[in-house]
Amino acid sequence: MAGGGTGGHVVPLLAVARELIRRGHEVVFIGTREGMEAKLVPEAGYPIEWIEIGGLKRVGLSRALKTAWQMPASIWRASRVLAKPGANAVFSMGGYVAGPVVIAAILRRTPIVAMEPNAVPGFTARRTARWTDRALLAFEEAAAYFPRGRSELTGLPVREEFFALPRRETGDRFTVLITGGSSGSRTLNRAFRESLARFRGSAVRVLHQSGVAEQEECEKALRASGVDGEVTAFLTDMPKAFAQADLVVCRSGAGAVAEVAAAGKASVLVPFPFAADDHQSRNAEAMARAGAALVVKDAEMNGERLHREVAALAGDRAALARMGEAARRLAKPGAARRAAEILEEVAG
Repeated sequence: MAGGGTGGHVVPLLAVARELIRRGHEVVFIGTREGMEAKLVPEAGYPIEWIEIGGLKRVGLSRALKTAWQMPASIWRASRVLAKPGANAVFSMGGYVAGPVVIAAILRRTPIVAMEPNAVPGFTARRTARWTDRALLAFEEAAAYFPRGRSELTGLPVREEFFALPRRETGDRFTVLITGGSSGSRTLNRAFRESLARFRGSAVRVLHQSGVAEQEECEKALRASGVDGEVTAFLTDMPKAFAQADLVVCRSGAGAVAEVAAAGKASVLVPFPFAADDHQSRNAEAMARAGAALVVKDAEMNGERLHREVAALAGDRAALARMGEAARRLAKPGAARRAAEILEEVAG
């Protein structure tokens, strides 16, 4: 299982891992000690082998040179893992952590199944597409980047708990979940703090995932405001948080968009403007075209805008319900099961 760095890379890998274990197979993750895989994989009870690698795109010269220096040793370590008996296939979520593993698999002729969660494949997926045995896509547009006949629209593996969430009956208390991803978002953290004075005295409850860096500052602002809510650095049980929410405000990474769709939640999406190939904007636009989400540019998201969008939807429950249903129609259940089936096929 190759991929890491962010929760968006690791969580789908965990979903496929659970399905493989259920089918009687074994899984081994390869990742770094700095990424979210270092926390989430051991917590889930799976073995993980460590490599040292960093990014190449949108990094400074020093980081790029260090990554180039680390690459040969990381490929060698990954190759040693793939040389062990029973290493029959690699499942890649892309990103810089997957790079050395996929290269090692190419050199050892180990079958590769790549999950491409975005409308535009990332650097690793594009550079290794010709050697990919099967590509599993979340967006049909990504098929153009892989050899003809090797891709399949499966959707992104999402925990089954999201699909099982019942439709929420909205009462007097309107609950908003704000999440900037596993590391938090400065833009959403700032908008959260700025919006609190506007929400004071309203029937709005705010659940906010801030990331570690700004947790204390966000908690202090919430306590001072008197607004009903909760701040946490990282939500370990995201389905539970979604179950409590009437509206989700989040970035538009592939994992976040897939979870919103699976849960059937209306959303306000704020694309991260520096995402590779601007893939978050394309993901958000696809949701908006389907009527499932509102899109707010990062530069336009502040406390006033956050309050305005939340208040409008809190006051129009019919629109909220329509958006939730539109999101649910975009969901693709069974992606983890299909990924496991294809891994079995390529592994023989």
